[in-house]
Amino acid sequence: MFAYFLIGLGLGFPAAAQPGPFQAYLLGQTLKNGVRQTLPAAFAPLISDGPIILLVLVVLTRLPATFVTILQFSGGVFLLYLAWRAWLGFRHFQPIMPAEADHNQNILEAALLNFLSPNPYIFWSTIAGPIFIAAWQTSPTDAVAFLLGFYGTLIGGFMVFIVLVGALGGMSDRLGRLLTLISAGALAAFGVAQMVAAISSF
Repeated sequence: MFAYFLIGLGLGFPAAAQPGPFQAYLLGQTLKNGVRQTLPAAFAPLISDGPIILLVLVVLTRLPATFVTILQFSGGVFLLYLAWRAWLGFRHFQPIMPAEADHNQNILEAALLNFLSPNPYIFWSTIAGPIFIAAWQTSPTDAVAFLLGFYGTLIGGFMVFIVLVGALGGMSDRLGRLLTLISAGALAAFGVAQMVAAISSF
C-alpha cells in the first residue's frame, strides 16, 4: 500500500509543477480574485477527474478516435474564451477585491477547463490508468492509497502555486498587471496549440 502511495506522490508533483492551461487559469484567477477565493479551484480535479477516469478505463477504448479530437478542439475554444477574459482583466486591471469573487464559479469553471483538456485523458490512459488497475487488482486499499498520494500532491501543489502567485501579485499593481497579461498570453497560446493539434489530427 505504501509503495503505491509513493508512486502517487511521485506522479502528482510533476503534474502540479508542469506549466499548462490549468496553471495559467489559476494564475489569472488569483490575480483577479485573490488567494482565498481561488484556493477552492485547486480542488477542481476532484470534480472533473471522476468522469475522466471512468471514460478512460471503461468507455474511451470503445469510442472512435475522433472523440478525443473533438474534445481537444472544444477545449481550445474554451481556453481562448478564458484568454479573452484575462485580457479584459489586463486592460481594466484593478487591485484584488475578494468580496466580488464567486467560489462556486471558480471551481466549476476550473473543472470544466480540466474536463475539456486532453491532458488528463492522455495521462490516465497511458500512465495513471494502468497503475490504478494494477493496484486495484492487488487490493482496493492499494488503489485508494495511489489516489490519495496523487491527488494530495497535485492539489497541494496547486495551492502552493496560488499562494505564491498571490504573494507576487500583491507586491505592486504593475507586477500584478504584468502577470495578468502573462496569464492571458499563456491561455491563448495553449488554446491555439490545442486547436491546431486537433485540426491536424483529422
